[in-house]
Amino acid sequence: MADRRPLPTGASYSITVRIYAEPSASVVGELATAVGSAGGLLTAIDVSDSRPDRVTVDVTCSATNADHSGEIVSAMRAVPGVEVHRVSDRTFLLHLGGKIAVTSTVPLKTRDDLSMAYTPGVGRVSIALAAHPEDVAKLTVKGNSVAVVTDGSAVLGLGNIGPGAALPVMEGKAALFKRFADIDAWPICLDTQDTDEIVQVVKAIAPGFGGINLEDISAPRCFEIERRLRDLLDIPVFHDDQHGTAIVVTAALTNALRCVGKTLADARVVVAGGGAAGTAIVTLLIAAGVGHVLVWDREGILSPQDASLNAAKRSLAERTNPSCVVGTLRDALQGADVFIGVSGPGVLDAAWIEEMAADPVVFALANPDPEVDIDAAQHRAAVLATGRSDYPNQINNVLAFPGVFRGLLDARARQVTVPMLLSAAEALAGCVSDGELNAAYIVPSVFDPAVPTAVASAVGAAVGVS
Repeated sequence: MADRRPLPTGASYSITVRIYAEPSASVVGELATAVGSAGGLLTAIDVSDSRPDRVTVDVTCSATNADHSGEIVSAMRAVPGVEVHRVSDRTFLLHLGGKIAVTSTVPLKTRDDLSMAYTPGVGRVSIALAAHPEDVAKLTVKGNSVAVVTDGSAVLGLGNIGPGAALPVMEGKAALFKRFADIDAWPICLDTQDTDEIVQVVKAIAPGFGGINLEDISAPRCFEIERRLRDLLDIPVFHDDQHGTAIVVTAALTNALRCVGKTLADARVVVAGGGAAGTAIVTLLIAAGVGHVLVWDREGILSPQDASLNAAKRSLAERTNPSCVVGTLRDALQGADVFIGVSGPGVLDAAWIEEMAADPVVFALANPDPEVDIDAAQHRAAVLATGRSDYPNQINNVLAFPGVFRGLLDARARQVTVPMLLSAAEALAGCVSDGELNAAYIVPSVFDPAVPTAVASAVGAAVGVS
């Protein structure tokens, strides 16, 4: 077989293949060789049954995508004396029955338990809350609950796939809330993409929640939905695609610039992508002290003189490009210190990085396919970050949103403010010590237990700061 370039495999394309094979001392080794020759990553191989005429072997391995999984299976099928009985996609198996469930926090084992948790005892609590509604968050799940709301219009890198197809993503979000901040989150997938209707539905269900996390709603509608809900509700409304991303990017950029001896105030930043994430990143970077930002999108460098821009992009242009600079992404990058991509694959030629300032910082965050060839960019950027888990410096929103909501709920916050977002970003950046900081480690691990606690404390301290 011809040599092939190693593929970036991952657990998201992990399969378990059940093999029936003739009894042979060499079959396990031959199957392992077949997986490796096809570029797969072998993670487990087990003989689950043995008979005089047949052995059953379960081979678990990771691939780079669905087509690659098929190539690996074909390579195993080509081993003499082997029959592929079944191929199981481990990601789909994990989703069987959903990823979250409701459990009781109190014992329900006796008649007394039932009479207090439900009727008739619960009626006493309801009467008390009717008289003192300010106690609802204390005596119900509201004080620790978040609604994860989507219309399925901008899901991950998949686009407008609708509410049903979005549900596994919202379940995953809810699971992360519980895992990293012990928050009870509920997926709410709405079968409408009408802005007015979404606002009214969320307003109507809000009394049962301590916070609203908007998720995967397309721009520019997401801006209006968030703004209107913030005006209507007395609980915090947070659009994670905007503000969670902005927090992690600001923290990561702070540390990346520490690596190269530069500051936010002096950095010249180019943002590729003027949608929800790009707008929030720019807003928070400016609040953090960045003085020079250009935004590039499909229209070119966003300029306030461009009459074709929608209202959201025109506002973004007015805040970033008062000199009305025009041109291509390559033009914007001349002498820039930082590139932040939240757009799409392949928009940045790696050779253009050499035209940036010395020690350039490149954040190529489109996922799963970044804005630039990562292997080529690694040799040109002083610090490189992506949205992927198979490279260092993954910009992952799970570093922000659990701690942010933990802080909001604990402080009984009524809104989300820019000082809170800045405090979260500063706390997250501070989770990487001087002794840990290097070009391959500008953000902490998502499994660092200190992260959500630090972010929550910072957000709580910022509640009430104008």
